Amino acid sequence: MQLAWLSLAMFLGMTLWFSATAANAAIVAEFRLTAAETAWLTMAVQGGFVIGTLVSALLNLPDVLNPRRLFWIGCVAGAIANAWLAAAGSVAVLVALRLVTGAALALVYPPGMKVAAGWFEKRRGAALGVLIGALTVGSAFPHLLAAAAAAIPWRVLMLFASALAVCGGGIVIALVGDGPYVASSAPFDPAAIARVFADRGTRLATLGYLGHMWELYAMWTWIAAFAAATSTPRRGSAIAFLTIASGAIGSAAAGSIADRVGKARIARSAMLVSAACCVASAFMFHAPIVALALFAMVWGVAIVADSAQLSALVAQYSPRDHVGTALTVQTCAGFLLTMASIRLLPAAAEVVGWQWVFLTLAPGPLLGAYALRDLAKSAGLPRKAGV
Repeated sequence: MQLAWLSLAMFLGMTLWFSATAANAAIVAEFRLTAAETAWLTMAVQGGFVIGTLVSALLNLPDVLNPRRLFWIGCVAGAIANAWLAAAGSVAVLVALRLVTGAALALVYPPGMKVAAGWFEKRRGAALGVLIGALTVGSAFPHLLAAAAAAIPWRVLMLFASALAVCGGGIVIALVGDGPYVASSAPFDPAAIARVFADRGTRLATLGYLGHMWELYAMWTWIAAFAAATSTPRRGSAIAFLTIASGAIGSAAAGSIADRVGKARIARSAMLVSAACCVASAFMFHAPIVALALFAMVWGVAIVADSAQLSALVAQYSPRDHVGTALTVQTCAGFLLTMASIRLLPAAAEVVGWQWVFLTLAPGPLLGAYALRDLAKSAGLPRKAGV
């Protein structure tokens, strides 16, 4: 039951991530944003998240402070910044508020994973799979609203997403407790990051995560534009929702078997399928909308199936009292990389067109799969005592 409540809270909190992206067309039209300003509006959340996770990791916040309280603080702070978008009067304010929203979500995502890891030991991969599945549906939800109600004012969408996030924070405080398998607090350790990544398993899992992240958020961010280029913006939003939300299936399914066959094996297989989808996307560009939707769902399943397992591997190999710091550093590095790939795609589209842009993402999952090859052969490294 704890996982169910935590997953619901994660779903509600992460609606803030793509709230502005789902309303991108309306915001661009009203503020007459240039291509560069539009890109910064999108990347601001990633940038804020990187800043937030970096500060959090350096201060060991997820290990020094109770992660449930951090989750609540992040939801409330992010909701305030996101709601404030409705009153923004300039591009600079829009970007600044999205930056703050991203920084606040740094207190939601990694602490949420630590709370889940604290409730499960033998089935940690499955638990994090369910949690990441909830995160993907939450990220997709604004796209569903945009597709279902094309005429909905974008400011209403922002306020609605903020209200959901506040509810998510309240659920974690009121209904979720601290689990028995991860230390709830630890003294501040300035050398914690170095100590965490001295372990080879943690390093390899993080390298795999970087390959995964090169592809994930760039695809999530621009799949609507890709689909809209051969259809309509409304259909583009629908395809984006199907793509992102289907990741919940991949995450949960991968988690259900990863603890038996090996987290690294599952993650590596998912990366190879996802890389193949990057290449196949060029040939699906002019496909009928139904075929494109089915392809997008397959890609959506594969592109997220590895995410929870890579986090579970890092949690498994990290010192018990610094699991939160390890997960925060992992996500910080990954989201820093997403800023480059998100910015790359629209620039590439101007040169080669939307049909070919996703080819630039294929090296990420391929290199990630290569990084995991030794872990996959052994189904993971031996576990440390007490972790």
